[in-house]
Amino acid sequence: MNFNSVKQLTDTDLQAVNKLIHYNLSSDVALINQLSHHIIQSGGKRLRPLIVILTAKALGYQGKHHYQLAAIIEFIHTATLLHDDVVDASSMRRGRATANALWGNEASVLVGDFLYSRSFEMMVEIQNMQVMNVLSTTTNKIAEGEVLQLMNCNNPDTTEKQYMKVIKRKTAELFMAGAQLGGIIASASTEQENHLKQYGLNLGIAFQLIDDVMDYSANADEMGKNIGDDLAEGKPTLPLIHALKNGNNDQQQIIKNAILNGDINQMSEIIQIIQQTKAIDYTFDIAKQAVNTALDSLKTLPDTPYRDALISLTHYAIQRTH
Repeated sequence: MNFNSVKQLTDTDLQAVNKLIHYNLSSDVALINQLSHHIIQSGGKRLRPLIVILTAKALGYQGKHHYQLAAIIEFIHTATLLHDDVVDASSMRRGRATANALWGNEASVLVGDFLYSRSFEMMVEIQNMQVMNVLSTTTNKIAEGEVLQLMNCNNPDTTEKQYMKVIKRKTAELFMAGAQLGGIIASASTEQENHLKQYGLNLGIAFQLIDDVMDYSANADEMGKNIGDDLAEGKPTLPLIHALKNGNNDQQQIIKNAILNGDINQMSEIIQIIQQTKAIDYTFDIAKQAVNTALDSLKTLPDTPYRDALISLTHYAIQRTH
């Protein structure tokens, strides 16, 4: 089963989620409609909503709350993207101009706030305190991850441990929440719920690490953003951290200066250093370890096409090119 097959399996569910997304984006403030629709419709893969749908259905869930939860997860994710692009001064995402590039930072931040608050309105409608607890904790962890990343920016002394802490909170927490929520509404056992949390966490880690790899090995058309954007923002991602640790003195100095100044003028040399220190291979190996842990976590689920789809989604996380 490939990614397209996964989308076909969940096509009816995703259509229902998209209807909910568009309904809940509605506002009598025209700018909110324009800006939020711009980013929601900008070609995202809906991976996080897919996780909610697949985990719930893998456990035999027959209700409709998974649609609501999938839409909530997508709203939270979209809000973080709006805020991220402002913090990072990004101009391109998914091959399109970012909302802040088109409408300005102020509008992007405020519409991000609208999406956060709307997601909490939708949470209340489900009337499940366990769901509320997971999502409120998750949004708080994501915010902490954003602040930790900000603290690491332009800091060449950032360690691998510090970086992994950032991506667990900033990226993997939302994947974990999606998987856990699918289990909660399907009345999963405690063991199944814990395994689903581990699945989501490790899938999110792998997904982010492959993003890190692509920043130095893909091309702009494939990624939908500019090569070296992370470095231009002064972000010491895992390939850079590994190259800095394993390069010679001259190589280390080049990378340190680039991180300190957000300087991509020596990008070709930096890519060479990354290749010579096998930083891409190292990062990919860490991602593969996370994928294997995620796959092991699915063993408590019944053998269904939905579990197969979760397995395929996990393989896709490290095989994708964008």
